[in-house]
Amino acid sequence: MYTSFFGLNEKPFAITPDPRYLFMSERHGEALAHLVYGVSESGGFMQLTGEVGTGKTTLVRTLLQNKLPNNADVAVVLNPRLSVIEFLETICEELGILAPEIRGSVKALVDALNRQLLRAHAEGRRVILVVDEAQNLSRDVLEQVRLLTNLETTKQKLLQIILIGQPELRDLLAREDLRQLAQRITGRYHLEPLSREETGQYIEHRLRVAGALGEVFDSGAKREVYRLTEGVPRLINVICDRALLGAYSKETRRVNRRLIRRAAAEIKGIPYTVPLLRWATPVVGGIAIAVIAATLWPLLEERGDPDSEAPVSAVAAAASAPDPVIEADQAAAEPEPNATAPAESETDIDSAPATEVTLDEQLLLAGELTKLAPAFEVLFGLWGLQSDGPITNGCDAAQSAGYACLMQRGSWSSLRQLDRPAILTLTDSRGKTHHVVLTAVYGDMAELSIAGVSVTHPFLDVTESWFGDYILLWKPPNGESLSLGRGSRGENVVWLRRSLAAVDERYRAEPLDSGIYDADLEQRVVEFQRDHRLDVDGLAGQQTQIIINSLLGSEGTPRLTTPRLARE
Repeated sequence: MYTSFFGLNEKPFAITPDPRYLFMSERHGEALAHLVYGVSESGGFMQLTGEVGTGKTTLVRTLLQNKLPNNADVAVVLNPRLSVIEFLETICEELGILAPEIRGSVKALVDALNRQLLRAHAEGRRVILVVDEAQNLSRDVLEQVRLLTNLETTKQKLLQIILIGQPELRDLLAREDLRQLAQRITGRYHLEPLSREETGQYIEHRLRVAGALGEVFDSGAKREVYRLTEGVPRLINVICDRALLGAYSKETRRVNRRLIRRAAAEIKGIPYTVPLLRWATPVVGGIAIAVIAATLWPLLEERGDPDSEAPVSAVAAAASAPDPVIEADQAAAEPEPNATAPAESETDIDSAPATEVTLDEQLLLAGELTKLAPAFEVLFGLWGLQSDGPITNGCDAAQSAGYACLMQRGSWSSLRQLDRPAILTLTDSRGKTHHVVLTAVYGDMAELSIAGVSVTHPFLDVTESWFGDYILLWKPPNGESLSLGRGSRGENVVWLRRSLAAVDERYRAEPLDSGIYDADLEQRVVEFQRDHRLDVDGLAGQQTQIIINSLLGSEGTPRLTTPRLARE
């Protein structure tokens, strides 16, 4: 819902254990190193523990996808609430050796597993068993796990076992009746939550992976996330995801401390109270106490009670005592240590730095000069195209020159990937539409041509006026912009085969001179799309073909990421 609003390719704070999003903090790096060492050495146990949501499963997914030796066979048990027979059957099923005749018998299952381990050992392969949520293993299953380590040769263990669980796993293995199993664990690591600094880095890391090009969470928001989550990644994900949704609903592209607090309150199912209202309750209570004290004072004086000062003093002290809620909120509202102090009223106005002209002001000044036709003239100039007269329909003019238009709604990330100058549709503060040309990108800065005048602004400033609509030019093969799919025929299919092979031999689909889009070519296209984070549909549409062109470095193609001086 909010991804296009923030210029993201996908949700950055999903709670699924996607290895692409693994943030390698110091603790996570050490934990992964322990796991890699464990699977690289034959035999024995490894134990990885950590609190709920600290990233244990993501680490293991990373290990299984990217860090395993090529000669490893892996069995993964995700649901450990099993009987001994079910546990052994799951292992055999994962290794592809579960036959009907061995079901229901512990001896038959262990014998089959032993034969598989010996076979793998003879072939130079390693077998690894990963048990997630291992704190839920029963005592009988844990004893069976211990017995599995007895499957060995005279020189080494045949099975490497990795137990992953919550801190309760450590307590479980510390039991006296499980000491034999605990003694066989050769490596232990406990994963701690992130530090305050790492929490901010974690948020930025996930946003970058999702395609963000600028800062979305301000520093106060990051500190608030750490205060509320204590650095637990899963809690960070849940709160940040809800905060992005809240920012989207308010049409603001920056997440601040208040949005974080509101998101946390929604997740907990409690009403959000504005800080001012939280202060109001004790303040009003203090005023009431003062009023009561003022009312009682004359009465106490009349009575002449020697102890009359005691209750009055107590009331006054209660009225003047600082409230912890107020102090907490005031502390949270204090400025950054390096924040600039407000200017003194006596400051000489002439000495103040000149205010830079904003993008919105430039758009308002440009007025009618930012129509689509002048923008196309700028875009044509970047491609070295000449128009015979005024451009009435830019895409028709491009087609007559052998080019094609791609009209799309996307993000900064998709524009970087396509790597072509583009006409952006911007909206000023008065609601008027403008067409400007994105001519280059430098880090987090965008170079724009507004009515032929080159200006530079940060991505965040442009994003305030841009809602994702753009038009770019590209040169299709043989001058025909065709989407290619299963059953397509012709020279464009030949171009697709040869171009994919030229990009990377992994995408080669033989024969290269075939003009038929067959199943093999479709599979190569799917692999290309997956590797380049495109929609994986096996259809070589405009975006797929444009990125192939970019990777081939087609001559004469203007680039967004090539500095202007280099182009000149």
